Amino acid sequence: MELKGLHHVSAITANAKKNYDFYTKVMGMRLVKKSVNQDDTSMYHLFYADEIGRPGTDLTFFEILGAGHTYPGNNSISATSLRVPDDDALDYWLDRFNEFDVENGGITEQYGRKVIHFKDHEEQRLVLVSDQTNEGVAGGNPWAHSVVPEDKGITGLGPVKITIPDLAPTERILTEVLGFRRAGEYASDVTGVSPIQVYATGEGGTGAELHVEVRPNLPKERPGRGSVHHVALRVADMEELKQWKNLITKERLPNSGVVDRYYFQSLYFREPNGILIELATDGPGFATDEDVEHLGERIALPPFLEAQREEIEAKLKPLDTKE
Repeated sequence: MELKGLHHVSAITANAKKNYDFYTKVMGMRLVKKSVNQDDTSMYHLFYADEIGRPGTDLTFFEILGAGHTYPGNNSISATSLRVPDDDALDYWLDRFNEFDVENGGITEQYGRKVIHFKDHEEQRLVLVSDQTNEGVAGGNPWAHSVVPEDKGITGLGPVKITIPDLAPTERILTEVLGFRRAGEYASDVTGVSPIQVYATGEGGTGAELHVEVRPNLPKERPGRGSVHHVALRVADMEELKQWKNLITKERLPNSGVVDRYYFQSLYFREPNGILIELATDGPGFATDEDVEHLGERIALPPFLEAQREEIEAKLKPLDTKE
């Protein structure tokens, strides 16, 4: 068994409409699924991705109305990267961010790649990373109807950074249980902090890395709008997911068991420093219940929730995504 890379990252927003406007009209991503949190159907679950929502390209958001401010800290998923094709694309994005008053740190370098650290309107901690030198997992294809030119568009998820107080227990889970390998390190931009450790899986590269920052003296993060709920990793299929379940259970890591998310099958568990990790299958995908040309235009519900559609829709504030 070998995890293939990043599958998706799920974060929190306090306002679905403003979230939709930012990620489609500024970031140029496609809303490939407008659904609900299957564990709490009173809230939207929005999926932004490449043209068809390929595994490894999804950034998703749960709408929690009234979610408070995030107080960044330890035991957290502290940065999410989005891939762009090359260094020239970063020049385009720097101009675009300045045009739309998006807070950013300019073009810098991280782990031998050019990047732009930036924040969305809710202070979600994000990084654009250039795939100029990537030789690992291939990215997806930007949507042809995006407001961003295809050759500059976001092609998927890049490295996800976690911040923890103690490296050893997390490293053991990553390397001895999940099969990640230590791939390198780079200097932190925080004075006095140890180098950030890079772990890779599968083909490696920008689409298959977790970056681990160790901050023993940092307070625990207090999540809110702009915080990340969990990171999901790619599993080939259901048969392999069952094998992962057996392994995770054997390690005595409390887990959800296999959960049917309809668009993929999942298993959730927390590693010792409290990071919520999901293992998710590559299929069947988002075109299962919608035509590819019309993804994300209506509220999509898995079959086991369809009978509750009227009740579910009555609780949600209408969100026009056909624009």
